[in-house]
Amino acid sequence: MECFSAHYCQCNPSTFKSTDSCYIVSFSLIILNTSLHNPSVKEKPDLQHFISIHKGVHPGGDLPTELLTDMYESLKKEPFQIPEDEDAWELTLAFQKPQREGWLLKMGGRVKTWKKRWFILKDNCLYYFEYTTDKDPLGIIPLENLCVELAEDPKKPHCFDLHARGQTVKACKTQADGKKVQGNHQSYRLSAASHEERESWVQSLRSSISWDPFYDTVTIQKKISAIKNGH
Repeated sequence: MECFSAHYCQCNPSTFKSTDSCYIVSFSLIILNTSLHNPSVKEKPDLQHFISIHKGVHPGGDLPTELLTDMYESLKKEPFQIPEDEDAWELTLAFQKPQREGWLLKMGGRVKTWKKRWFILKDNCLYYFEYTTDKDPLGIIPLENLCVELAEDPKKPHCFDLHARGQTVKACKTQADGKKVQGNHQSYRLSAASHEERESWVQSLRSSISWDPFYDTVTIQKKISAIKNGH
């Protein structure tokens, strides 16, 4: 998704002021697509709701209302589908047949409290929900260039961390008002119910992580720049 956002902004430089804005809107459109066209979702989000959750996403202001309206109306009229792959389309809609799913405890970002969340691992992304019946995830973590490591925590057993080797983890989360924003976690700490469950989750996550060599190049360049600037 990060590569897509960068490529889209390169090809359409006047649409978004930053790749982060494109990144957030892309995830919102995936969720909107499910909400509008999944029969099990009874309350469909309207246009005003879609516009309101993107306030402040654009650096220095809001995205143009005309742009968000066009996106909403286009997606409402015709859902996006993967050509000649109806099964994949159905799975995307309902989060069916994941590689793994189950309850984990998740440590908060700014407020270090533990909350029970329902996690679904599917298509190189980790989704988490408040309840198993929720259709709209609280957060989405693309498993791109991440590391999964066992961790010790004084308050919870069977912990493990997701991190991006000193960089901010690219993720999207839903705020209490429904607004989609980019996460700012340096790492995610999770706790499983048992040693066996932790081992299973770690193995599944590691096998789902994708690597982009461009990321490593950018990371090295950032470190070199920081050294030159005396940081």
